[in-house]
Amino acid sequence: MQNARITLHPSKQHMQVQVDDILLADSTNTLELREHGYPPRHYFPRKDVRMDLLTVSETITYCPFKGHTVYFSLGQRRDIAWSYEEPIEGMEAIAGRVAFSEVVSE
Repeated sequence: MQNARITLHPSKQHMQVQVDDILLADSTNTLELREHGYPPRHYFPRKDVRMDLLTVSETITYCPFKGHTVYFSLGQRRDIAWSYEEPIEGMEAIAGRVAFSEVVSE
C-alpha cells in the first residue's frame, strides 16, 4: 500500500517487543508502516502479541490518514501499544494489528 504520506512494507525480519523482561510480541510477519515525519513502525499480527497481558487504555486518538486509534497499557506503563481496529479506506492491511513504541529486531 502506498500513498503520498504512508507506505506499508511486509517484513519477514524477526521482530520482538520486550518490556521489563516480558516478551510481549514476537513475529516474522509484521507490516512496516512508514509515514512522512515519523519513525517507521512495525504492526504485529495479534496472534503474535501477548494480548492477555495488555489492557485497553482510556486513550483514543484519531489520525486522518489511518483512522481511530485504540491504545493498550501494561500495568503502570500507559499507552505502550496501539491498534487501528477499523482503519480508513486504503489502510485495511493494518486492521487489528498492534504497534509498539519500542521494537527490537534481530
